[in-house]
Amino acid sequence: MRPTLLAVSHGTSDATGASAIAELVALVDRALPDVDVQAAFVDVQQPDAADAVPAIEGPVVIVPLLLSSGFHVHHDLHGIAAKKTDAVVADPLGPDPRLADVLAERLAAVPGDGQPAASTSPVILAVAGSRDPRSLTDAEGMAHLLEQRLGRPIELAYLAARKPDLRTTLTAHPDAPIATYLLARGFFFDLATRLAPGRALTLPLLDNGPVPSALVDLIVDRYEAAEANVI
Repeated sequence: MRPTLLAVSHGTSDATGASAIAELVALVDRALPDVDVQAAFVDVQQPDAADAVPAIEGPVVIVPLLLSSGFHVHHDLHGIAAKKTDAVVADPLGPDPRLADVLAERLAAVPGDGQPAASTSPVILAVAGSRDPRSLTDAEGMAHLLEQRLGRPIELAYLAARKPDLRTTLTAHPDAPIATYLLARGFFFDLATRLAPGRALTLPLLDNGPVPSALVDLIVDRYEAAEANVI
């Protein structure tokens, strides 16, 4: 019997975002027919990961449906796993070249970014932000991957906790499209929309359309890499 995969996302009160995350987990479940796939959250929605993990019988791999390291990964999830001897935490989803591919697809759909100047003009990568220094390394790593993927400069902007914030970066690059490095709709996507009224803004990685197969593959890979570490 393979370990249970507990897919843990932040949680959101946005119904569209919550539905998109649920569909993603359902597709992971379909991709791993010999694995019990469950969902939990660190905030807003239920079940809470702190309650879900001890209720699982046998080994469990906690896969963060989070795009970077930070408080929720290193404090919440690793703290929860430490209380169960046969639980491990997989790496977060980012940075990863497959995420750069999805971001590039979202950017290609932005009106007006197909102009000739777009090949050399910068793109603003808007990330949620965290005070945990490990999140900074992950954000910079994702910006580097996206720069390689697009062949154009990437300017990082943070929606919380760090500088430069999105307003500052928008002022410095008034014509740059914004790639929102967010998994689904929710608080941070709404914030980005408010901070950039009338600006070219990509939809999240899960945009309420078909779930990109790259995201499913990425979660499966994170699970299988961590599975070998289960006692």
